[in-house]
Amino acid sequence: MSRFLHTMLRVGDLERSVDFYTRILGMKELRRRDVPDGKYTLAFVGYGDEDSNAVIELTYNYGTAQYEMGTAFGHLAIGVPDVAAACEQVRRGGGKVVREAGPVKFGTTIIAFIEDPDGYKIELIQRD
Repeated sequence: MSRFLHTMLRVGDLERSVDFYTRILGMKELRRRDVPDGKYTLAFVGYGDEDSNAVIELTYNYGTAQYEMGTAFGHLAIGVPDVAAACEQVRRGGGKVVREAGPVKFGTTIIAFIEDPDGYKIELIQRD
């Protein structure tokens, strides 16, 4: 059986990114692997066990502090019970809200967009 495992994001400061995803978005750091010969470190974060949940692989390449955002990648999406409250939590944690909570254009689903420390967009979608 095939299953979606993870999405990899390159980050400029691994500790800053792990802090954002764990402290502000409530994920857990599931595992970390440093590869000195390859000059990179991986940290896997998510809301649950990798055996049954898709996670995010944060990749830090030694000495690279910033990446250019491409035009092909869109965003990650996270379901939350209250989008407005999640936006406030992001703000209180020092995060950036780039689209306030409200209905999606031409629809009724409540969404918002935030950015992680490297500028990746994350859509918050209200789910019961």
